[in-house]
Amino acid sequence: MDDLFIAGRNSLSDAQDLIREFGQEAQLQAAVRAEKSREAENILKFCHWRQVERLIDALASEEPRGTVH
Repeated sequence: MDDLFIAGRNSLSDAQDLIREFGQEAQLQAAVRAEKSREAENILKFCHWRQVERLIDALASEEPRGTVH
């Protein structure tokens, strides 16, 4: 299991906005935005949207991530 890295508040905010707007399709929407950023050769936005995609996946998971105390 990979550790989840969150670069900043914007990633959380964007993930929340996508979940609110698209529900179960939020992860797909983040992937679409990442692909559009890649096609536009905007590596920073590509990395941002890939991170948001992984964050949405983690939030949707019922399994705990990381160390459970």
